[in-house]
Amino acid sequence: MRGRILRAWRGGWSRGRGRATVAAAVGEAGRREKPPWRVLFFGTDSFAAETLRALRAAREPGPDPLVERLEVVTLPSQLPKGHAVKNYAEQFQLPVHVWPDIGPCEHFDVGVVASFGRLLSEDLILKFPYGVLNIHPSCLPRWRGPAPIIHTVLHGDTVTGVTIMQIRPKRFDVGPIIKQETFAVPAHCSVKELESLLSKLGANMLIAVLQNLPEDLRNKREQPKEGATLAPKVTVPMSYVQWEEQTSTQVLRLHRALGAMMPLQTLWMGSAVKLLDLVDVDADLPGKLAAESGSSPGSVVYHKQSQTLMVRCKEGWVGIRALVLRKKLTATDFYNGYLHPWFQRDSKMPPGECRFQTLKPPAAKKAPEGTGPRAHNRQP
Repeated sequence: MRGRILRAWRGGWSRGRGRATVAAAVGEAGRREKPPWRVLFFGTDSFAAETLRALRAAREPGPDPLVERLEVVTLPSQLPKGHAVKNYAEQFQLPVHVWPDIGPCEHFDVGVVASFGRLLSEDLILKFPYGVLNIHPSCLPRWRGPAPIIHTVLHGDTVTGVTIMQIRPKRFDVGPIIKQETFAVPAHCSVKELESLLSKLGANMLIAVLQNLPEDLRNKREQPKEGATLAPKVTVPMSYVQWEEQTSTQVLRLHRALGAMMPLQTLWMGSAVKLLDLVDVDADLPGKLAAESGSSPGSVVYHKQSQTLMVRCKEGWVGIRALVLRKKLTATDFYNGYLHPWFQRDSKMPPGECRFQTLKPPAAKKAPEGTGPRAHNRQP
């Protein structure tokens, strides 16, 4: 082995690729050709925790164990309950490392990443003889980035999927595809519901890859150059409903995409409002509202029978059953306090202003004189 490494070192450095070549030679020399594998898992949230469950189950004693050793790397958490992955690992007494402290990696065969959100360095990737696998909840190259499930729901995709890919350094979600399966998105599916479905699919796919890892890696393929789309991080202004520009279908998608993370927001007579419970009402729209096609976007009508606020969009209406305006209110509470005829009569606001209006994002702060714009890079 010593002679093999020395030859690789000499040849590699002569071509300017010394570090990678030496690391690869060391990895090849110590590589296992079949299970059980030694796995270092990187993850944080409930999507990742489903994969960790599958890996722990594959470690259970049996005639053909798939995993021999399993340790976990997670991120620091400011949440009172902590990350789902760390909680699960501690519950089952798996060794846990908190990034960037990952412990020694030389005794693992393969790394596995799910919802980790940090770039892994080339040095780290090369320590694993089989590299690092990533479970990504989309059919790459569609929806590369940190929020693929959110953008799947937000854009009304009817088909999505899961991709098992091999990680490359310096860029997210561009590595070769090892395994990919499509999945039909259920109608009216929320992000939380879709995440649960895709997490189970991804965990099963990873186990299938590990059962035949060397051959699956030999058959990997590069991602197509066409069809790439980005799934950037969610920002608060994305939750601002634009009544004049968004249809009822788009508003409901926005609610299903963001509602579990942050409520949709709008403006009522100068005060910010959070919309908590939105429902589809176009199919059962009262005849009187269906005839009011000339209503201004944002117009609010209370439907007493269903105890729902009906709000006009660019096209169609959405229903709201609960909201926050200084405090949590039902649709009936809002009607009695803000829509009842006596309130509108006594209010100083013009009648046309008694409707929901679009919140405007705060103006960006100007940089002090003499300072130029800075690039904000996604850091590992």
